[in-house]
Amino acid sequence: MEKDETLEQQQPHDDEKPVEQDLEALRSELQSVKEELRKAKESSDDSLNKLKYLIADFDNYRKQMEKQAATKVETAKAELLLKFLNIRDDYLRALSVAKQAKTETVVIEGLEGILKNIDSLLASEGVREIETVGTPFDPNVHDAIAYSARDDIEENTVTAEIRKGYMLNSKVLRPSLVEIAKKIVKNSVSDTTKEDTGDIT
Repeated sequence: MEKDETLEQQQPHDDEKPVEQDLEALRSELQSVKEELRKAKESSDDSLNKLKYLIADFDNYRKQMEKQAATKVETAKAELLLKFLNIRDDYLRALSVAKQAKTETVVIEGLEGILKNIDSLLASEGVREIETVGTPFDPNVHDAIAYSARDDIEENTVTAEIRKGYMLNSKVLRPSLVEIAKKIVKNSVSDTTKEDTGDIT
């Protein structure tokens, strides 16, 4: 009878061993899955960061290309407008000759109307004249090609405009060619004569 009880007591212990082994195997598998999940998350985070950098690089590249394209358009526009301004200068000279030749008033008025249209077109593109006469000389927008001796106005004041200058929005399209005032310097050197005393030194 005691033997049967001993067998019964041993039997449950034998049944618990496979359960513990299964539990240990499950724990090990769970740990392995957790490790794989951690690695997958790290890989995913790394890929996501790389993707973010790639998107940022592409966005910077796109902005740079847009900026370069806009610069090229602005440069081409400026070059075209500059050529147009040279034609306007020629047109003004022709208009001046027509006025001096006493061309019919109706023709002069027609030519002046065309000039207004040209100026209106230039203004619509952001072109405006640079102020010159009576303003202080500014090397950023003026090119001084002549001087006039003046003491009635401040030195380096623009006294005459030789060729009109223009701005395109905030940039100089063509600098003004100007004459500027310079102060008259009066020499106070008096001629002195030395008498020859005949002394030998």
